[in-house]
Amino acid sequence: MSQALTLQLIDTHAGGDVSRIVVGGIEPLPGATVRDQMHYLRDDADGLRKLLLEEPYGIPEMSVDLIVPATDPAAEVGYIIMEVMGYPIYSGSNTICTATAVLESGLVPKQEGRQRFKLESPAGLVQIEALVENGVVEAITCGGLPSYIDTYRASIHVPGIGDVTYSVAYSGGFYALVDATELGFHLNRDEERELADCAHRIVEAIQAERGFSHYTLGDVGPLPFLHFMGPVEQVADDFYRSRSTTYVHPGVICRSTTGTGTSARLALMRHEGTIEPGDKLETVSLRETGFIGEFTGTRQEGTHTVVENIITGKSYVLARSDIVVNCDDPLVACAGLHHILSAGQASSD
Repeated sequence: MSQALTLQLIDTHAGGDVSRIVVGGIEPLPGATVRDQMHYLRDDADGLRKLLLEEPYGIPEMSVDLIVPATDPAAEVGYIIMEVMGYPIYSGSNTICTATAVLESGLVPKQEGRQRFKLESPAGLVQIEALVENGVVEAITCGGLPSYIDTYRASIHVPGIGDVTYSVAYSGGFYALVDATELGFHLNRDEERELADCAHRIVEAIQAERGFSHYTLGDVGPLPFLHFMGPVEQVADDFYRSRSTTYVHPGVICRSTTGTGTSARLALMRHEGTIEPGDKLETVSLRETGFIGEFTGTRQEGTHTVVENIITGKSYVLARSDIVVNCDDPLVACAGLHHILSAGQASSD
């Protein structure tokens, strides 16, 4: 007895971070909103995430984005983000990749010039502006989640490192922000293994000491992200640049600087009074790729000054493929997947 399971994928990357966009093979999910559908995947169908992020089909450094019908009539399509840490409600790099994939696949008809449309993420509606030149998606600008500083310059003792000063921002997930220079890093590619080990120790220490609660979302789980901040260089009156590295717990150093990491940096710079509305920050990764974040304004949410921002980057299509999964393969766990496959996608002989 064997079973053949087929999923349709568009593999993309933004800044080096690979996002696997699932465009076919999955039944409509239960849930009145994309956020509800994300909860269903997380609680009842986590097999899809594990399948595409674990051997033999993937690696933990990748992400997965499942295209779903939008539940908000203002959006073209919806998408659910899956990573090694679970199900973030928002991600800049995944949004840039998803927007590119829906344009390149024709799910959203491509228009020459600047094109605006909305996607529905688990966090809500996301405004997209695509720059299309000669039929090619050259850049995507997406709304970053409203971001704020939860904790400013706290100190924690980390075994094997010593006392570490950190701030915490929320930008789609809670980020610990640490000064790379204070920890002895230059943020070069040959430091990648040491950065991962250092970040793992810091995140473990913070998780053991405290939790974090969003002002409307409440408890969103243990802190999953850490962002190493390099020195900030001012390259124009309204433009800054900084080497940066994002870590996802457990164990992953992102290839890009990440959109949410860039939003977290903008929130910190605004908190410290070093940027004004209209200013931009380019974060540069270990692989010399970058995203540009723009600080667009603030609003007050209770005791929090929330930073509004947009993120710009470019995604590339790597492959279009059918993933054929043999459930008799001892390396493949199909539990948590069968019940969400589209009718006709599963067959036995």
